[in-house]
Amino acid sequence: MQLSRVLAILLRQYYLLRGSMARVFPLFAWGFINIVLWGFITRYLNQITATGGGLIPAFLGAVLLWEFLSRVMLGVTTAFFEDVWARNFLNIFATPLKISEYILGLVLSSIFTSTVGLVVMLALATAAFGLSLLVYGAMIIPFVLILFLFGISLGIFGAAMVMRFGPASEWFVWPIPAIISPFACVFYPLATLPHWMQSVSLALPPSYVFEGMRTIVAHGTVPVGDLLWGSALALAYIAAACWCFTRVYRYAVRVGLIARYSAESIS
Repeated sequence: MQLSRVLAILLRQYYLLRGSMARVFPLFAWGFINIVLWGFITRYLNQITATGGGLIPAFLGAVLLWEFLSRVMLGVTTAFFEDVWARNFLNIFATPLKISEYILGLVLSSIFTSTVGLVVMLALATAAFGLSLLVYGAMIIPFVLILFLFGISLGIFGAAMVMRFGPASEWFVWPIPAIISPFACVFYPLATLPHWMQSVSLALPPSYVFEGMRTIVAHGTVPVGDLLWGSALALAYIAAACWCFTRVYRYAVRVGLIARYSAESIS
């Protein structure tokens, strides 16, 4: 693996962002809207319940962290889609670029774009609604890392899906965070779900993150078990996603799908 090739992928994304405000705006727009919307909802709930300010870190913090995961996933898939939309995918792999270098370039691009979104959302939540992530303590760092790793894995899975089924299948990728969110226990405890949904939730790293966050806010204790299980699952998803992308790429090259990548329908 050569760092210069990885940075070339990152540099391409930078120039795309620099040259188009339409690409920069979504980095923070939806997060901005969600923080404002849920910020006023939690402020209203604080006024009509006896829980005081506890709803702010519980709900608004959950919105911020889930939006961060979504931004991470979309950071990977959007960087991949840029090559699909520009019909540039074949040109990239006509170079000596390795699959691992390409994936790492997408990940670095996602780190940059998701960090921009996270900083804007956090600044807004702090200035407008008084949310301070310090309420979670230093333990928020490994939990955020779990969300980051899982978001990266979802992005790589989404890119593999589009590579396998064609550009039109990108419409299956956009709803993935919304489909997963009911199982991720973002706003409610795992125990509130029916048993069949709990089984799915236990296989998803975010459910351990949000259960852990609620435990920290409510009891001030660190749920080590949630942290370990979430970390193990996130690493497993990353490994599976990279394996899947590599297999799909090799299949696309072998059967010629990659040469017909301008097709607009699922094949």
